Amino acid sequence: MFVLIAGGGPIGAQLAAFLLAQNHRVRLIEHQREVLAQIHRQLPTETIYEGDATDLQVLEQAGIRQAQVLVAATPSDADNLVLCFLARTCYAVPRTIARIGNPRHAWLFDQKFHVDVALNEASILAHLIEEEMSLGDMMTLLKLRRGQYSLVEERIPAGAKAVGKAIKDLALPEHCVIAAIIRQGEMVVPRGATILEVGDEVLAVTDTQGAEQLAALFAPL
Repeated sequence: MFVLIAGGGPIGAQLAAFLLAQNHRVRLIEHQREVLAQIHRQLPTETIYEGDATDLQVLEQAGIRQAQVLVAATPSDADNLVLCFLARTCYAVPRTIARIGNPRHAWLFDQKFHVDVALNEASILAHLIEEEMSLGDMMTLLKLRRGQYSLVEERIPAGAKAVGKAIKDLALPEHCVIAAIIRQGEMVVPRGATILEVGDEVLAVTDTQGAEQLAALFAPL
């Protein structure tokens, strides 16, 4: 996959390094001298293109016509919006991702400017804090479908409502499936008749509401 990244700050540079490690083709555009000096120490020279990413000639020379993904990660929200709009309308880039610097501008980052995915750092942090506080000891291992579902894990403590009950009798939420149980180091394939025991490590795929209800079932009385 060819990913074109506009902006060589910490986000753009780290993303480029990660994608290169995954054997993707990457080109990063940056024009600020102090930033260029930094990223030339972090990334291969051939990955970096010096220029203003909002300049159409620079975009074309950097390879936007071949890009499958554009990541607009400049410090300017206005530039990030313009880049997503240009990428889709002028160059038919299939996927656009934009960084939001100021949360007050978040409402602009939608399909009007052809932003497929908007990364609002403040919103993401607030959501993670809220989620961690609401789920108690439950751990989120993996996000699925852009965060709509999660793979979660929790060890069942003594006194939990679920102890001694069969999975079929738990009244699990609609969008919640127990995928596996680790019991004394061995995996137990969950069936409807499987009885949950103290110390079981339960892995489940669920949405946010289901995770909260599952956490309540596994909480000690």
